[in-house]
Amino acid sequence: MSYQPNNSHFVSQATPPALALPQRGMRDGAHGLSIPAGAAVTGPHTQQTTELAQRYALLERLGVSPAASEDFDELARDMAEKAGFLYGFVNLFLVEQTFVGLHQPPADSGYVIVGRTMSHDHGWCPEVVKRKKALPLHDVHASPRFSGNHVVDAVGIRSYFGAPLIHESGVVLGTVCVIDPEKRPLSEAERIRDITINSGAEVMGSITSAPVR
Repeated sequence: MSYQPNNSHFVSQATPPALALPQRGMRDGAHGLSIPAGAAVTGPHTQQTTELAQRYALLERLGVSPAASEDFDELARDMAEKAGFLYGFVNLFLVEQTFVGLHQPPADSGYVIVGRTMSHDHGWCPEVVKRKKALPLHDVHASPRFSGNHVVDAVGIRSYFGAPLIHESGVVLGTVCVIDPEKRPLSEAERIRDITINSGAEVMGSITSAPVR
């Protein structure tokens, strides 16, 4: 399945830059994974900080790096191709959303090229992490709750399907998702949702098979 740019966000460029989104500079600690200095917060965000610390601790225990991975890139590509979507992500929900797996159109395709990180304030994956279950949006404009999103305008997205990455301990590490500039028929929603759920299970299988420290 192929798509052509249909709005001003998809402008052909000789070498399209990666989409610049708000970044806060996640980095590894000197001795394994740790929350970067200054990232911890207090007050009403204490629960989010606790969950973030749990994710870092679990990834360190499992020996999983938050760096980009060819294996996860391949899983993202396979998921996107099965769903017929242009973009696929394996997303660790750390100090910022971190795409350890990423599939997107070629740089000379005329579509927006995205980077490996994104603010927690953007996209629909934060909702998936919060609800701890899949979120199928065959047309993001069908719901006012989900249509007002930075990603809709920045990347021109019309459809999103995401599923959580939940460890057996109950810790939600992040998500897998696919996005596309074309909306999907409602009749396709269940099939695409199941693809993301199955891909999430495959990612978790890969994560938990890593050597435990």
